[in-house]
Amino acid sequence: MYVLISVLIMIVCILLVLIVLVQNSKGGGLAANFSSQNQMMGVRKTADFLEKATWTLAVGLLVLSLAASMTIPRDKGQNRSVIEEQIDNAVNPNEAPSAFPTAVPESNTEE
Repeated sequence: MYVLISVLIMIVCILLVLIVLVQNSKGGGLAANFSSQNQMMGVRKTADFLEKATWTLAVGLLVLSLAASMTIPRDKGQNRSVIEEQIDNAVNPNEAPSAFPTAVPESNTEE
């Protein structure tokens, strides 16, 4: 499921980039090429469509990102990092051991 959502996110990102590149910041862009009066979609309708498509893709990207974060595959303790294992195996410094593991030197009694 996570892979499917990731692929959909990539498709939405590519479409969003293309839609934004088609637009012009001053209202021109693709809409400026359709200035003929006999067109079914005029200049204003093209700009409206591009704006609605941009907002729709942006909301879709947000929803897909949230869905992807909920479907991330999580291992339950199987692939733990070395640091987490060291933290779990660490000795509490407040609990001192009763006998320290030190080597006692052998005494040579041959005097």
